[in-house]
Amino acid sequence: FASEDIGLADRHALPIAIAASQALAYTGLPEATYALTHAALYLATAVKSNTVAVSIRKARDAVEETAGADVPVHLRSAAYAGAKELGHGVGYRYPHDYEEHVVAQQYLPDEAVGRALFTPVDQGDEAGIRERVASWRRFLRGR
Repeated sequence: FASEDIGLADRHALPIAIAASQALAYTGLPEATYALTHAALYLATAVKSNTVAVSIRKARDAVEETAGADVPVHLRSAAYAGAKELGHGVGYRYPHDYEEHVVAQQYLPDEAVGRALFTPVDQGDEAGIRERVASWRRFLRGR
C-alpha cells in the first residue's frame, strides 16, 4: 500500500510502514498495536499517487517490446581488456562532471528512445520531483 497507492507522493509512507512492521516483529502484540495503528492512520490519510505502479508497468512493457535490443555502446562495460577496441564505454559522459549533474546522452536502446517510463504527477512530495525533472529537461534543451 505504501509504495503502490501512495508512492512518491509521500516520502514518509514507506519508512513508516516498514517501521510498523519492524515494531511488530520486535515487540509483538499487543505492544505493537500503537505502531500498527499509527501507520494505518498515516497511510490512510496520506496523499496518494500510483506513479510507481504505472512506471513499473511501462518499464516492463518497454523491456518486453524491445527484448534483444542493444545497450548503447557508450554504456557498455569498458572494464576488461579489449573493451575499448570494441567501442565500449567510449564517449560516455559522467553526469557528475557536468553542471546540474545531468547530461544529454542516450541511455535507452534505439528502439526505446523517446518512451516516457516515469511521468511524475502534481501530488504531494511528487510535485517537487515533477518540477525537478521538468527543470532538468529545460536545462538540457537549453544546451
